[in-house]
Amino acid sequence: MPDHWFEPIAEHLGEAYLRYSFTKGTVQEVDHLVGALGLSDGDRVLDVGCGPGRHAHELARRGIVVHGIDISQPFVDLAERDAPPGATFERFDARSLSTRADLAGAFDAVICLCQGAFGLMTTDGGDDAVVAGMAHALRPGGRLLLSAFSSYFVVKYHTEAVFDADTGLSHERTEVRDPAGNVAEVDLWTGCYTPRELRLLLDRHGLTVDRISSVEPGAYGDAAPTVESAEFLVLAHR
Repeated sequence: MPDHWFEPIAEHLGEAYLRYSFTKGTVQEVDHLVGALGLSDGDRVLDVGCGPGRHAHELARRGIVVHGIDISQPFVDLAERDAPPGATFERFDARSLSTRADLAGAFDAVICLCQGAFGLMTTDGGDDAVVAGMAHALRPGGRLLLSAFSSYFVVKYHTEAVFDADTGLSHERTEVRDPAGNVAEVDLWTGCYTPRELRLLLDRHGLTVDRISSVEPGAYGDAAPTVESAEFLVLAHR
């Protein structure tokens, strides 16, 4: 499992990433997160693993000041293209956020959605470092919204992926297409979690979990955790 395995996939996908169905619920997702995080005009949000910037763009259109980071330069380039005022982006490894003195306590809220950074780590301590960095970037009292893939769902429903019970990683071999339709066969690894694991991980970095919900892309809400939804959405504060 390579350390930066997602970069070549993102480079191949480019803007074709935004053709996938899980990217089509941006407005509903942002509607929910604005309310859950209590955001208002002028608040500062850090978007960790921002991808092509779909959440950051929608937040900026609503008067929120957003800074997005992503490991993929092609995704950062896409995010910067036609970005609305108030949205800025840079290529940066989310595991190194704790080293950024300029970002310490600088944000009213941090979001990390759709396995943008958290959940894509294949080395020990990767997700832990991402959470530490997000806590570092939050002001006291600031809030975090984090999505994570459900271990329960993977074990019950993912027949085409292999779940490693020891590491908590789901591995899948699949095909992805670039904007011209050219196919590449790739490996996908996803870190999977239970609500208890998420609470313990965030607590270790001074983040108090307020709520964990079962959600699907484009259908964010406050439903209690179940084994029937692919993702958990964690709302926490520093």
